[in-house]
Amino acid sequence: MEAAAAEQGGEKIPPGKPMSMEQHMLDKGAQMLQSLKPVKQMNQHICTFALYSHDMTRQIETHHFVTRLNQDFLQCAVYDSGDSTARLIGVEYIVSDKIFESLPPDEQKLWHSHAYEIKSGLLVNPRVPEMVVRPELENLAKTYGKFWCTWQTDRGDKLPMGPPVLMMSPQPVNLGMVNPDLIVKRDDKYNISSEALKNARIEIPEPEWINPQADYWKQHGVGFFIDVEATEMKKIVPFP
Repeated sequence: MEAAAAEQGGEKIPPGKPMSMEQHMLDKGAQMLQSLKPVKQMNQHICTFALYSHDMTRQIETHHFVTRLNQDFLQCAVYDSGDSTARLIGVEYIVSDKIFESLPPDEQKLWHSHAYEIKSGLLVNPRVPEMVVRPELENLAKTYGKFWCTWQTDRGDKLPMGPPVLMMSPQPVNLGMVNPDLIVKRDDKYNISSEALKNARIEIPEPEWINPQADYWKQHGVGFFIDVEATEMKKIVPFP
């Protein structure tokens, strides 16, 4: 019984009791009475792949639910699937090349480019025709993203553990390439062909220049990793 409760739709969920009828009713009532404005601004579902900055042998399929705040800035809630039981595993911020160029060099090192994801057919909008999303793909090809993973579900964590981890975008070089088995599994799920999408996107213009501070690992062979350390607190009043 517990094993069945831990699996819903093929997705593992955190340990805990099943939701009660009272909780379901409370949630439905709140949904009717509250605006949930930020959530309702999510107007795109993007599926792609990401690699851990400190260990690119670890690669995951990611589902980004996107809110566009303006033409130059997007924010994404990132889940491990597109199902109702999906786990929220992180957040990605996406900026235009104009904003990216305004960032300090040390900040730019934390960001990745999106051109290859677009051109290679790895990034898709599930169940949306290519001709509909083509203008958006052309815009995204010129953007940069910063993606923090807060729940490493790929290593079996049933709860969010440890500090956030910086994620990188797939690239056409050795360790930066995505495991073909992951691509086949994703393509079969959505009845698409990444290879066919790649051929169809040949005419999408590539950025005239991708800042080398982005995808920093490609030039320098190093990633970034956050650790936790104790530090002196700034106190408003002295502790007893």
